[in-house]
Amino acid sequence: MRPVSYARVPDADTAIRTIRNHPSAAFLAGGTTEVDLLRQNVVHPDLLIDINDLPLKLIEELPDGGIHIGALARISDVAEAPAVVARFPVISQSLVLGASPQLRNMASIGGNLLQRVRCSYFRDPGSACNKRRPGSGCAALDGFNRGHAILGTSAHCIATHPSDLAVALVALDAVVHVEGARGARTIPIDDFFLLPGDTPEREHPLEHGELITGIEVPPLPMARRSLYLKVRDRESYEFALTSVAVALHVDDNGVIGGVRLALGGVATKPWRARRAEELLLGQPAQTDSFARAAAAELAQATPRTHNAFKIELAQRAMIRALESAARMGGAA
Repeated sequence: MRPVSYARVPDADTAIRTIRNHPSAAFLAGGTTEVDLLRQNVVHPDLLIDINDLPLKLIEELPDGGIHIGALARISDVAEAPAVVARFPVISQSLVLGASPQLRNMASIGGNLLQRVRCSYFRDPGSACNKRRPGSGCAALDGFNRGHAILGTSAHCIATHPSDLAVALVALDAVVHVEGARGARTIPIDDFFLLPGDTPEREHPLEHGELITGIEVPPLPMARRSLYLKVRDRESYEFALTSVAVALHVDDNGVIGGVRLALGGVATKPWRARRAEELLLGQPAQTDSFARAAAAELAQATPRTHNAFKIELAQRAMIRALESAARMGGAA
């Protein structure tokens, strides 16, 4: 591992000013991903700016029924927060299923959104990876790609985004609050994660020196009966082969009056299943409706040699999640 300088900052202005003067610097919060990548010689910051003293740990209930989560709030605290459990159980469930207790106690909410892909080729400096070294190629395209993406892929990258939390937040239309040298701005969560296209090294729209300060989740009555389903190779801590975040409102006549649906583990970004949502609205909350919507969403998949099984797996997971949500009843 290369020598790295370290600085601890007391406030956001100092953090932003410090990092702007160091083009190769990086923020350090929980460090559960950054330190691993340093050890693996995948990232090479010359300065780590410790932001743990910043006052960004609050979990605040908003008057309209939404919630604001500070970027430095620990995953364990958010997962157990009464307002999150009551109003947005899909968030709480995604956090519990997303990491071991030890990691949940260390990792921050902002860091979770910015974690890098779990592609083994990205984490191997000897392999070709366009994310790590643009223009070098993508070893996963013709390599062992069982865990890789089938949606949102390009000729330059097929790595899946690893965050479970991000899938839930995309389903709920959350907003990311950031601050930088040019002031504060907000970014809709679905715009925060970028498809690889021709620039797979660019995973989000943040400029160097911009800092996530919080996540705002708007009110959504049907989210009180939302859920997160995760399918993985083993029940203990593991990344998703596929996952589903769903909130569903069923009218008294059994017809779907509202639905939010997002997928994880199958796409290069947290995947909002908008095609399936459109097909479900106004349809009976029945298995055949769920199956048609799931098939339509996965019709756009581009599988590789080892991951074609994810098409059927994702469809089955969507159907199962929607059936479970339908049994919960209408919105609270």
